[in-house]
Amino acid sequence: MNLEQNQQPTEKLSPWRLSVAPMLDWTDKHCRYFHRLLTKKTRLYTEMVTTGGLLFGGERRHLRLDESEHPVALQLGGSEPADLARCARIGERWSYDEINLNCGCPSERVRRGAFGACLMAEPRLVADGVKAMVDAVSVPVTVKHRVGIDREESYGFVRDFVGTVAQAGCHVFIVHARNAWLQGLSPKENREIPPLRHELVHQLKRDFPGLTIVLNGGITSDEQIAAHLPHVDGVMLGREAYHHPWMMTAWDARFLGGAACEATRDAVEDAMVAYMQREAVEDGTPWPAIARHILGLRHGERGARLWRQVWSDHKRKPLPAAEVAAQARACLRADAPALAD
Repeated sequence: MNLEQNQQPTEKLSPWRLSVAPMLDWTDKHCRYFHRLLTKKTRLYTEMVTTGGLLFGGERRHLRLDESEHPVALQLGGSEPADLARCARIGERWSYDEINLNCGCPSERVRRGAFGACLMAEPRLVADGVKAMVDAVSVPVTVKHRVGIDREESYGFVRDFVGTVAQAGCHVFIVHARNAWLQGLSPKENREIPPLRHELVHQLKRDFPGLTIVLNGGITSDEQIAAHLPHVDGVMLGREAYHHPWMMTAWDARFLGGAACEATRDAVEDAMVAYMQREAVEDGTPWPAIARHILGLRHGERGARLWRQVWSDHKRKPLPAAEVAAQARACLRADAPALAD
């Protein structure tokens, strides 16, 4: 048995011990429903919702969630304290368990809106937004940010940012351990080119022992999760969890003091088909909008590539989800090559 398993019955585990990152266009309610079938205790996050989109684009469109998703956090993008406070109240009313402020996204679209990673250059403005939200809601207000921006690589930069924002009432910081380059790199390149500096996040926990510090960035295995947890309060995974979701079935038992996931891949796929059918009736959602999130479910199984091809084949869109599922499931049998012809 691992050390962390031995410790779980006696130690109080942080609510942020393990989480799936907010990912734009990916972690919508359908994705989160799928992830919750694999792990009951991992903290989930919405994709970023801008304050303007929420205030003027309709609450239900952005905030509709399934009761099974809890614990789930709403990530906001914005910089105007009054708007952030209004949106935080809306999020709390929709029963989100946490309001998270995005100070880490480096995309040009976000930068033009004066929020995301560029806010790290204005810690007082972030502090004002955090205080407005803390005063407005009773759920935790948290911040997700980078270790630096552009060529600013000194530890003092991120230390002072955290210190300033903490004074406004934020006690949870989710730290992506790469700089965000605001010029010259695409969002994808910003996830790969700036070097990982996990040691800076470890140092933040040593310097701010009273805060909850969560490490994000470059974590791809359970072994890496276990290696970082002694140094921080939690670990957040993004694309690795999305593309290889079955890894989450081990998390409740290994890291979160819960029961082992006993579901099979077949059972999870069946549950998602039932969900697709229900969403089609209740909200008019076409099944491909949901099926795109489950394409990693069969990773590593024989026939998985053909299974994915069936689910993602646009020619099958007119078919019922259950029929597509049956065709996809056939790819996992020995006669899969014949099906592909």
